[in-house]
Amino acid sequence: MSISESSTTTKPAATGSNGGSLLEVHGITKRFGAVQALSKVQFGVPAGQVTALVGDNGAGKSVTIKTISGLWQPDEGQLLWQGKRVHLRGPRDAEALGITTIYQDLALCDNLDIVQNMFLGHEQVSHGLLDEATMEIRARETLKGLHVTTVRSIRQPVASLSGGQRQSVAVAKAVMAKAKLVIMDEPTAALGVSQTRQVLDLIKRLSSQGVAVLVVSHNLNDVFAVADRVVILYLGQMVAEGPISDFDPAKVVDYMTSGRSNRAPAGDAAGQAESRKEG
Repeated sequence: MSISESSTTTKPAATGSNGGSLLEVHGITKRFGAVQALSKVQFGVPAGQVTALVGDNGAGKSVTIKTISGLWQPDEGQLLWQGKRVHLRGPRDAEALGITTIYQDLALCDNLDIVQNMFLGHEQVSHGLLDEATMEIRARETLKGLHVTTVRSIRQPVASLSGGQRQSVAVAKAVMAKAKLVIMDEPTAALGVSQTRQVLDLIKRLSSQGVAVLVVSHNLNDVFAVADRVVILYLGQMVAEGPISDFDPAKVVDYMTSGRSNRAPAGDAAGQAESRKEG
């Protein structure tokens, strides 16, 4: 991984209300042979906020997060991390910066327990032996900090966990690795109502702790429940982005399915109604 100061001629990416972005995606283009998967995609991901990345199938969501995660190199454009240009040669480079991606399969080992999964590849050792006591304490404290209270025991196999509990373990693992940006790919896919609520609450807690969260989701109910900002892709291009308060579900669907919307900003109708009341 190499890091260099960003060029002064680079157009700033969109930023959140905090005035700056932890991650900035500038004009990213990605081709696979004759297929152009992304075309000059540009947006910012502020720290301490939840940014939703939405789009129909084939819009480029997966390609975008895999580029941010270092799996694929962009053909054009650049990534800025904390204001500096970065070149990610692989997932390890992204993880070294503090970028953790939780894919739909969660990358957990069913035959291992919660503690073993949370420390997999980063086991604590004391005098040449695994320091089980320290790992248990750290795992328990991390889960407690995220208000994860539904697991029976931190030593139960991951195979015995529900979908929501498995997501909780994956997120706790990222927190313990001191992730600054957690990317979650369809985190509530195939979950029941209570498990979905558990995961959405977990996302809110992450952002409240100052962690940036980039959520890829088809479920607009979930998006509007947790997101501070939304980025909408259509056929590999970013067609809209901004505070979630500027959108409503119908407007987002317009952008997802046609790349444009003629609807008034989400706040206009409420503002007009209030004006009528005052009049």
